[in-house]
Amino acid sequence: MTFLTALSGQPASMLLSAHGRYQHLYQQLYSEVEGAEEVARDFVQAQLTLARELPGDLPEVPEHLTAWVEQRCAEVAQAYAEYLEQRQQGRPRRFFQNKAHALYCLQRVAPTKQVDGAWLYGLLAHWHDPRFDGLLTTYLEELGDGQAAQNHVVIYRKLLSDHDAASEAGLDDDHYLQGALQMALGLCGEDFLPEIIGYNLGYEQLPLHLLITSYELSELGIDPYYFTLHVTIDNASTGHACKAAQSVIDLLPLGEGRADFYRRVAEGYRLNDLGPGTNAVIDSFNLHDEVVAMLERKRTFGQHMHSDYCRFEGKTVNQWLAKPGQIGAFLQALEDKGWIKRNQDPTESRFWQLIEGAGAAMFGVFSGYEKQVLHDWIAGDWISAERVPAVRPGRGRPLARDSHRPTDPDTQSLVESLSNLTDEQQLTALIPWLSARRHCTPAGLYATRRFIQLRARLR
Repeated sequence: MTFLTALSGQPASMLLSAHGRYQHLYQQLYSEVEGAEEVARDFVQAQLTLARELPGDLPEVPEHLTAWVEQRCAEVAQAYAEYLEQRQQGRPRRFFQNKAHALYCLQRVAPTKQVDGAWLYGLLAHWHDPRFDGLLTTYLEELGDGQAAQNHVVIYRKLLSDHDAASEAGLDDDHYLQGALQMALGLCGEDFLPEIIGYNLGYEQLPLHLLITSYELSELGIDPYYFTLHVTIDNASTGHACKAAQSVIDLLPLGEGRADFYRRVAEGYRLNDLGPGTNAVIDSFNLHDEVVAMLERKRTFGQHMHSDYCRFEGKTVNQWLAKPGQIGAFLQALEDKGWIKRNQDPTESRFWQLIEGAGAAMFGVFSGYEKQVLHDWIAGDWISAERVPAVRPGRGRPLARDSHRPTDPDTQSLVESLSNLTDEQQLTALIPWLSARRHCTPAGLYATRRFIQLRARLR
């Protein structure tokens, strides 16, 4: 029985007709459906089989990990210094052609970013074991220590919301693979402890793309705080990268199982290389193709909504939208008739005037992201050398401490359920509220703060 069949009770072919396999699995694990742990276990095993075929670069012995982390960090720092020097000499952005390109990438990595840290969830039960301190500190910091302004998922969701770019439309199934894998690992902490430690070791290294992304988002007027936050906490000196390496050493068996444990660590490390990475997502963007794909997705909603007043090459707008595969030709017809003036200020195009501005006939038809795609496609070379004013990272306001009875119903219920429990029983009861789905809710944020408080008290 495949993990898809086990999850849905239906053949995989029927499942894939509605969603891709990774997207469906992602949704099921996120929703905490009954039986998710068994499905997660099968999925992790399948991904490990694939990962074993991939090359790895870990040192042969774990004692060299700390030096390995430091060397990697030094190489990234040197590469970033070279990047900055190139930019100062007038070289263009390396990653993002325009703001639409950046938002495109932010959308496609969102399924992973919105379960940030989930691979460590299953280790919370080891709160009493000091060997797990580095891993648990990493997880709790991903959760912002219960403060909304520092919770990584809350920050990322706000980033998407600020640019009206939270839609999952257009995402490929592979974009859900890493997020599904992270949640699956988090549900199997006892079965895959070495692999989780190895995965954490790989994920928490400071990559060059994080530094460049932060720099270029700021140039494009997009708050880079989510990314700059990771630059600081993933450092090799005292941050997550350092803790990840030390955790391998701390949890290695002292007896004969040591070599096998480290072999499994290395296999978990290679899980990071499955699915499309950040650079692949960046390289997959083509502005014209994204315009066509976006309009194709909206075509079925608009094919009966236009009057017959305007015709382009003898066809009404409804006729252009009636069949798939005509969007590219329709855009060319709009250009030929002067409704779209490429490589000029978009406000000079009649088509853009229908979308944006006072009294726009199609006001509200396109999301912020969709308008940005259209804007940048029309503008083309007109903005190629224009620098968007940088933004200052927005850190929000700290979440207020619980000085009075909470008003959120889930938080109220949670507080009441804890009232007659011992401290240790409370810790156990709080753990489910620190899951990928719950930790960013008001009750989850409260649970995180309470968990930290009780853990400190009982240590």
